[in-house]
Amino acid sequence: MSTSPTGSEDASAQAGAVQMAELAPDESPYFNRELSWLQFNQRVLAEACNAAYPLLERLRFLSISGSNLDEFMMIRVAGLVGQVQRGFDTPSIDGRSPTQQLAAIREKLADLSQQQQDIWRELRVGLSAANIHVADEERVSPEAHTWLKRYFLNEILPIITPQALDPAHPFPFVQNEGLGLLFTLTRNATGEQLIEMVLIPSALPRFVRVPDDVTGANGALYISIARLIQRYAGELFPGFTVQGDGLFRVLRDSDLEIAEEAEDLVRTFRSAIQRRRRGQVIQLEIDEDFDPAAEALLLDQLGINEAALIKTDGMIGVDGLAEIVREDRPDLKFEAYSPRFPERIREHDGDAFSAIREKDIIVHHPYESFEVVVDFLRQAAADPDVVAIKQMLYRAGSQSAVIGALIEAAEAGKSVTAVVELKARFDEEQNLQWASKLERAGVQVIYGFTDWKTHAKVAMVVRRENDNFRTYCHLGTGNYHPVTARVYTDLSFFTADPKLGRDVAKMFNFVTGYVEPHALERLHIAPIDLREEIYARIDAEIAHAQADKPAAIWMKCNQLTDEGVIDRLYAASQAGVQVELVVRGICCLRPGIAGLSENIRVKSVIGRFLEHSRIYAFANGHPLPSAHAAVFIASADMMSRNLDRRVETLIPILNRTVHDQVLQQVLLANMLDSEQSWWLHPDGSYSRVEVEAGKAFNCHRYFMTNPSLSGRGGALEAGAVPKLSLRRGAVR
Repeated sequence: MSTSPTGSEDASAQAGAVQMAELAPDESPYFNRELSWLQFNQRVLAEACNAAYPLLERLRFLSISGSNLDEFMMIRVAGLVGQVQRGFDTPSIDGRSPTQQLAAIREKLADLSQQQQDIWRELRVGLSAANIHVADEERVSPEAHTWLKRYFLNEILPIITPQALDPAHPFPFVQNEGLGLLFTLTRNATGEQLIEMVLIPSALPRFVRVPDDVTGANGALYISIARLIQRYAGELFPGFTVQGDGLFRVLRDSDLEIAEEAEDLVRTFRSAIQRRRRGQVIQLEIDEDFDPAAEALLLDQLGINEAALIKTDGMIGVDGLAEIVREDRPDLKFEAYSPRFPERIREHDGDAFSAIREKDIIVHHPYESFEVVVDFLRQAAADPDVVAIKQMLYRAGSQSAVIGALIEAAEAGKSVTAVVELKARFDEEQNLQWASKLERAGVQVIYGFTDWKTHAKVAMVVRRENDNFRTYCHLGTGNYHPVTARVYTDLSFFTADPKLGRDVAKMFNFVTGYVEPHALERLHIAPIDLREEIYARIDAEIAHAQADKPAAIWMKCNQLTDEGVIDRLYAASQAGVQVELVVRGICCLRPGIAGLSENIRVKSVIGRFLEHSRIYAFANGHPLPSAHAAVFIASADMMSRNLDRRVETLIPILNRTVHDQVLQQVLLANMLDSEQSWWLHPDGSYSRVEVEAGKAFNCHRYFMTNPSLSGRGGALEAGAVPKLSLRRGAVR
């Protein structure tokens, strides 16, 4: 099958990938957001079955599917449960009530959970063949048994606390994502029966690894902490006979609700984080053979019904398998990859300001090092000519060199302002800690808006040059997070364009002082005018199509759920605009429907790296791709929350070299990818892109083995970067 996005030659590919279908009278033109997300996690889970991947990488995908599903339950399902309990019946984009959505989700969840367990059993066999063993209660050698028992007595027993469950002992609180064991015991002396609970502290590892000097040639041996406690329960309950035991895990509502009239945002968030730990129970996961009486006790004490109960015949808490993925077996992982450092900055002896001053540059993570971003800020901190640094922080990670650079700059006497977003989900505590540390160093810390998240990724450096001031800007599609920058594909754009510099300064004033920006010259900002610019660009393509000019739209984003944008894209399709969408995750747009969306194709790229960059390209009256196209990068997905309730950026790419890289290298390679891609069909299902043997194209491999256009420098001639051919669907 051809993988070229447009052109008459791919008519057969279009027919094969998307079967045209009329929309039934009672059928919604939109897909349900929650069910689309479950389809995304299904694609992630499918990578755990990908025989082309090394074994531990497949295990990593299984673990990721587990953590994804946990977050989905704690946020999305919890939100729907809350709507039902409050009597809200506002329908979703596809017309389903919250109750109907929950019913559909529960049905899909059972199947997805069973698939996870089936895949785990398969991978466990493969791991054993590769000499990595995950022990059950029986398969432990005498030497390992001796070590494990000593470890339990010395390292586990002093930490865990059994608690009897009877009228004299109130039922203990089980924290979010908490694991616990229930034991049914008989007192040997009297025959008395009782139930004991042991909560597993979150500080303990999910798996215990037996040292190599104990296992010897038998390879790596892991045992889960729960199975270890069960194995040596007799040491925990002397004088009792264990009649039965069972493992359980609790997920709670973890969304934070912050009142708009909150007087002290920091104090309010600290309180909300504490409440989250005690949120309503959304899901209880238990062993398949859990004691019925103990099960009834849990349901009663946790205040839930059987709809929130998942029985598992395998592993509880699939996300914990990430600990085994860390096993030091390079032969079972992707070949190590070291990101490149842009040659153009090296040519300026590492002087980022000199390189940016010469012309705009874009850095493509993780193929190019995140150190470029860190060095930009470190250089600003150390440069005596830099007078001010302003930075927006959404996620910065637990060990952030970016935070260190800002502190260094403040301690050097520079004016440093940091906008720290407290509403970065699951990073709220980390961000509060960074905010406190920054303030102690003399950084002016701003928390932005109460009701909007500041999601834009922006840094601004003001430098004195020749009796004037020049502004250098970094605008990104991803977070200032050194860990995710190694696995997320994102774009870091550096510029000294005075117009963009003035716009960025206005944007900071908007966030820090609520001064709404006027007369923006380059930048588009949500929630001010970003939506309107996207609409205007789509409408312009409709006008081109109506005038018989080339008309096309290429979009790459993580989620597409906004009804207004979807309707505009439907209108574009009906006008004859060719629309190609690369949407990694949720997509509520229904492609390939005659009379509605027959000119729209949607695919998802799931592979070694997490596609995260947002790129929006419009043909502008010329065939895509071309130098005439209007190209933007953004921090925003096409979601209502991004367009209406977050501070986001849409950045036009005007420099010719950067324009070529973003459009004809990054975006086009994603369009051409066939090895890691899935087509979205009119019924909401996905299928892998089919290609002839030996003709598959992997965009991640292409980026790993080829230098970027804007970062290549004079040391590499233009011919050193293989060009992608749209018509041939290949590299030339």
